[in-house]
Amino acid sequence: MKDTDRDNHNALHDNSAGNIAPQTDLPDSPDRRRVLSGFAAVGVGLALAGCRTPDGSDSVGTVPRTAADRELDAALRAKVKHIVVIYAENRSFSNLYGNFPGVQQPLDDVPVDRFRQLDRDGKTPLPRLPRIWGGLVPQAQEIGGKRYMISERAIDGLPNRPFRIPDAQGNPLPNSVITRDLWHKFYQNQMQIAAGRNNQFAAWADSGGLVMGHYRNSADSLRLWTLAQQYTLCDNFFMSAFGGSWLNHIFLISAQAPYYPDIQNSPVKHLVSVVEGDDPTGSRLKLAADCPRSALQGPPKFELDGLYTADGYAVNTMSPPYQPSNVRSAQGGDPTRADPSNPRVLPPQHYATIGDRLSEKGIDWIWYSGAWQYALEHQDTGQIPDFQYHHQPFNFFARYAPGTDARARHIRDAGLGDDPSTNHFIADIDAGRLPAVTFYKPQGNLNMHAGYADVESGDRHIANVIDHIQNGPQWENTVIIMTHDENGGWWDHVSPPKGDRWGPGSRIPALIISPYAKRGYVDHTVSDTNSILRFISRVHGLPALDGVAARDRAFAQNGLPPLGDLTSALTLA
Repeated sequence: MKDTDRDNHNALHDNSAGNIAPQTDLPDSPDRRRVLSGFAAVGVGLALAGCRTPDGSDSVGTVPRTAADRELDAALRAKVKHIVVIYAENRSFSNLYGNFPGVQQPLDDVPVDRFRQLDRDGKTPLPRLPRIWGGLVPQAQEIGGKRYMISERAIDGLPNRPFRIPDAQGNPLPNSVITRDLWHKFYQNQMQIAAGRNNQFAAWADSGGLVMGHYRNSADSLRLWTLAQQYTLCDNFFMSAFGGSWLNHIFLISAQAPYYPDIQNSPVKHLVSVVEGDDPTGSRLKLAADCPRSALQGPPKFELDGLYTADGYAVNTMSPPYQPSNVRSAQGGDPTRADPSNPRVLPPQHYATIGDRLSEKGIDWIWYSGAWQYALEHQDTGQIPDFQYHHQPFNFFARYAPGTDARARHIRDAGLGDDPSTNHFIADIDAGRLPAVTFYKPQGNLNMHAGYADVESGDRHIANVIDHIQNGPQWENTVIIMTHDENGGWWDHVSPPKGDRWGPGSRIPALIISPYAKRGYVDHTVSDTNSILRFISRVHGLPALDGVAARDRAFAQNGLPPLGDLTSALTLA
């Protein structure tokens, strides 16, 4: 790595030097609200560093573009004809790839003071990790002739440090076992990150010491590990928003949080979170009177951990306004709509997404969703195969409502499983029918989400999809970006850079797989999920989305360069 790159990285991550400041918002103002909620003109981002006009020319106020920049733009447009984004679930980088060869900060090299977890007072080191509340494996599972069911009392007295996830006998837990889920929520993630110290994950979890668990993977246990060895693994890639899957899916396509006007006088005011102090933009939930003082005494309790911020932004899991939704249609109402009177149903959103930007320029794209049609046809029969309604971000936007041309063109059922006869996405890969930009969301049981999915099944499925792309007719001009939506509550030892009110959050894995990807390479460039939007926008000459522009502004105010756009992982000469 170049010395300048190393200096930039140290400025972002060196906790011992005091360079990680508490996460703060941009100054509160009507302008800031308009930018972040999508009510400002779409051109607001064009005057920020790193943003370009649709034709690729320099825009007013940008960093001057060099001849090398223009040469790279031309190479991208000439060679990258297909971008495929595969969006898995809920794993931190340390949880899966902590000791991958070549990473900048291997898990085994983390100093004790960087991983030791503090109690809820933010000062006292925990003498041991809390128990894994509810048990590591609460539901019995038969795998390979062995029965797994691991209670809370089966694993106790864990030292205050990262640990390899064990079974009840202390042996490594197989990747094929489904563990219990962990909290992964907006405020809790910020409280766990603790201003970049990453030392209160156990304090503000509902899963006790499990947050510090990880898998000791290799090419023998993880197929994606082999792909990471062959292509590029990004080890400074962060989830774009604090918290959970829903908000990060929304950020994946729009880079900003939905806004509910005048929320304190609205029907959803009882779902507004209560934070410490008088600032509605605060990042810490107010504790309940009966919250245990120590993490060793049980999970934390809050006065109100809701779906919205006090000033009206939706940040925790909402239900889509259109079917398929986990909220049924109103009796006698529109059968294509979720009941709009249910306060957990997000009203249809109207601000711009990356899909809108692509469509405006006539560039074809598709969101493929595993089990989408199955969910529509079996809404009253349960979720088998598991379909996660809140993982479908375009289903929250009015432009993609049922009956619209945009929905018919751009939201597609990916089918089921791994076989081209049932998985329509794989069939389209094999037939060379992928559009210029593809998003793929695997069905729930194949996405690696703790609580209802295991690591092994998702790893096998995603590796199979990638194998089909590599052997398909469009591989020569394809870039695959395989990542996870968020950390799933799992601890990570690398601090996110100081950004804006919404993130970046914890570090997650990201792989760049392409004929143009650098081989056997670990990319240390600081990026986040919305770097995917930056890459798509650069390849196709799109104007920046407002949320991307707002984050550029925040990074500049914090004295940091803009986040990467993934081109550092490619060789296009």
